[in-house]
Amino acid sequence: MTFGEKLMSARLKMNLSQLELGDKVGVTERSIYAYEQTSVLPRKAILQKLAETLRVSVTYLTDEGETDRYKDLDTDLFLDNAKKEFGLKGAREAQEVISRASALFAGGELDDDAKEIFMQSIMEVYNESKKEVRDKYSPRLKASPKK
Repeated sequence: MTFGEKLMSARLKMNLSQLELGDKVGVTERSIYAYEQTSVLPRKAILQKLAETLRVSVTYLTDEGETDRYKDLDTDLFLDNAKKEFGLKGAREAQEVISRASALFAGGELDDDAKEIFMQSIMEVYNESKKEVRDKYSPRLKASPKK
């Protein structure tokens, strides 16, 4: 299926009109129509909003061979949250963590459920570690004594 076909299918499964979806992601109804009919890809930020709104992964929408609507959805959300919480550097570090952790499975014999549990754990540890470091080493605003 093409990007446009997947977008339309996901939109219809959510019972959204083109206008409603456009309003939710900040584009016009005409843009949604164009995405669905011509398979023109939107900008990355809009693509991410479409995926989040439709509860599918970006990979599902953009890879014509991908049939699993939810594959990499948790990873996409994790990377987006890392960017919001820790900035671009944090997002790059998070992507590196995911890439290295994924490499551990090359040729392995873990089933998909075990891989998912492992990846969820890695994501949680990353977030907790980054927050601890930020809290420990970030300058704190010191309240000036009131007169």
